[in-house]
Amino acid sequence: MREILQQELPYDVAAARPLPGIRPLDMADWLLRDEAFAAQMAERERLLAARREEVLALDPAARTAALELLDLVVAQAFPGAGDHVTRPDGVTVALDRTDPMDTLGRLAQEDFCILQKQGDEHVLTGAVLCFPASWTLREKFMRPLTTIHDPVDSYDQGMARRVQRLFDGVRVGQPLWRFNALWYVDPTLHQPRSVSDPRPRQTSGAAEFLRSERQTILRLPRSSAVVFAIHTFVVSRRDYEAHGQMPD
Repeated sequence: MREILQQELPYDVAAARPLPGIRPLDMADWLLRDEAFAAQMAERERLLAARREEVLALDPAARTAALELLDLVVAQAFPGAGDHVTRPDGVTVALDRTDPMDTLGRLAQEDFCILQKQGDEHVLTGAVLCFPASWTLREKFMRPLTTIHDPVDSYDQGMARRVQRLFDGVRVGQPLWRFNALWYVDPTLHQPRSVSDPRPRQTSGAAEFLRSERQTILRLPRSSAVVFAIHTFVVSRRDYEAHGQMPD
């Protein structure tokens, strides 16, 4: 069990919020760096080297959007960069435009999913997903939003319509965000799980780690693709009790 933990969350997970819990976000706050940056980035490097086929996928039709996303991340996180950037942990990363999703996975703590409108729904056409929380990229790649969320109990037809409207309506330069929070026995960041083997529900009394994803939705200006970015926090029960109210 590999522990890479934050000490606290930057939001109150116990606050009541109606589903899907979407709020506006300042573009300047789209990407985050926290105290787990160095450890999470080292784990991302390890996964991209050892499990590339599991954590990275890109449809050829999404390559233009992936390059646009890479340009955006570099401009926000490393303004003025040339062919290489040096991360806050001292690691130098080459900006390899022949492999944009891999490069993205080495630049930020966030996982990035690219969704493009095909027919009536947005489809997952590209991703770097190093830290899946009980799902697999292989099963969701090239699937529309409705089947991506299968078998989430709360994702009924009404919720599907609301989420699709969010993806249709999100505006350039005006990202949206939400969060989730679930208890885990294992703090490991890379936790893929097949839909045929769903994760058992775990309560705060049976688990020692609260895992929360800060999820953002952003529209790219040129390609109009939507980027779903995931910043993963894992906090121990002890630290969370010291900083806030325990959720159910």
